[in-house]
Order: sequence, then structure tokens, then C-alpha cells
Amino acid sequence: MLSRIAESLFWIGRYIERAEDTARILEVQTQLMVDDPTLDIPTACSEVLAIMGVPEVAGTTVGTHELLQRLAYDPASPASIHATMSNAREVARRARETLSTSMWEAVNTTWRMIPSGRFESMGPSGSFRWMRDRAALINGTADATMPRDEGWQFLMLGRWIERADMTARLVSAASVSTSSAWATSLHASGGYESFLRTYNGLETDRKAAEFLVLDRLFPRSVVFALSRAEVCLENLESAGQRAGFQNEAQRLLGRTRAELEYRALADVLTDLPHEMERLQRTCAQATEAVTRRYFAGSVATIWNQGRW
Repeated sequence: MLSRIAESLFWIGRYIERAEDTARILEVQTQLMVDDPTLDIPTACSEVLAIMGVPEVAGTTVGTHELLQRLAYDPASPASIHATMSNAREVARRARETLSTSMWEAVNTTWRMIPSGRFESMGPSGSFRWMRDRAALINGTADATMPRDEGWQFLMLGRWIERADMTARLVSAASVSTSSAWATSLHASGGYESFLRTYNGLETDRKAAEFLVLDRLFPRSVVFALSRAEVCLENLESAGQRAGFQNEAQRLLGRTRAELEYRALADVLTDLPHEMERLQRTCAQATEAVTRRYFAGSVATIWNQGRW
């Protein structure tokens, strides 16, 4: 497969996942701002921007409007859903010959709704729900129409690395917010009912963090996403290694997953924001390693803390 096509598929997976998860995080935070009258809005908005890796403008106070503009609606803000879907559409256009017609139409139709103004006119709750629904449609279309070849592995690799990164941000947001943030985060990840069934209705912050970080069966947990990214990298390697890993991305992701799974839960939870920040750095390093190994010769696309 051409490295240009492989890279485009990898970034389609990342961009669609990032747009969906940004909508999920904003949905959580805006709901918390409404539900908790004691919450300091400028501080909460600044914390969300920091978690998403978006620098603040010195000397300005961030309110809800600016938060939504920078993370959802502003096309000039690299971290916004608008800019992310613009990039998703552009890389999909470059890989047009490898996508099914229905896959391309799902991406293109979603993108065309955003610059038309209909996306922003839905309001925060409506636009975030719409973005989640469109991401589910795109992912479902890809799942139903694409062959499980190398291209599929790159698409899924991008999705799983991005999901691990964004779940870490969702956990970070919950861990620095009020006690009700964990329940809201579980709802945002679509796992609240599964969480209650898993823990027989016993709802605690500790168990919610364990579910979102360590659960091996929940598809939006950090460990689940890292495991699936490892499988994609194994499938992309033509010959297995008898010892160690020559694939740097596989080594980074596998080591981080093992460190999370084999450490005592109390140790992981003691400094959860720091652990999640370390995980985000690992995802960035793994992306760089994938780029060096598989995309040599193509024009590099770099996502780094909200900047391309």
C-alpha cells in the first residue's frame, strides 16, 4: 500500500474519533456548568482548554462562549470540531480511491453540514449529539463496507490510538471536577448502564475510574483501546518477532498498557491526572513511531496538543 494512502486512512480514523470525543467531553463539561451553580465558570473553562491542550490568550477570561468557539465552532481553531472534520474530509479526499462510495459520502455529507452553519445553529447539546451520531454512522459504514486489509488496519490503528488519548482526557476532566463528574463522564462515554451492571449498581468514583481506565471489555476504556491498537500493529507486521519488539509504536503502547494493568489500582488512582498526561504523551510518541515506520516519503501530518 502507498504510504500516502496508509497515512490518510490512519488520520481519517484519528480525526473522526477526535471530533466525536471532543463532542463527548464538551457535552460533559457544559452539562456540569448547568447542573452545578457553585462551579466557577472561567476556571472550569480554563481547565477544559488545558486538558485539550489548547493555550489560552494571555490576559483574557475564558467563558462558555469562547470555550465552545475554540473547541467546537471556530474553523480557525485547530482543536475545534469544525477544523477536525475539515481535516477528516481532506484526508478522505486524498484516499478517495480506497474508500467505499458510502464511506466517502458519509464523511463528505457530515463535513458539508458544518460550514453551512447548521451545525452551530443546533445549539451545544444538539450539535454534540449530532456529531456523535454522525461519527457512529461513519464508523458503521466503514465497518460494513471496507475489506479487512492493510488499509483497514491503519484506519483502526488511528481510531484506537486517538480513543486512548481522548479517554485519558475525559478521565482527567472528571478527576479535577466535582464528584458528579464521574457519573456524567460515564454517560458521555456511553458506558453508564454497562458500568452499573458490572458493579451491581454500586456507584463510586474509584470504580468509575477503574471502569474507564482498566476495564478489558468496555470498548472506550483506555486499556481496551491500547490492546486493540497493539493488535492492529501485530497485523501490520508481516513476520512475528521471536524476542522483543522492533516496532517502536508496539513497544510503547504495550509497555503503557502493561504498566496500567499490573500496577495496584490505588497507585494508578493516587495521581490520576499525571497518569493520564503520561498516557497522552505515549500516544503522541506512538504516532511519531508509526509515521517513521510506515509513512516515510509522504507529507507528514502532525497532531500535537491542539496544533497541526
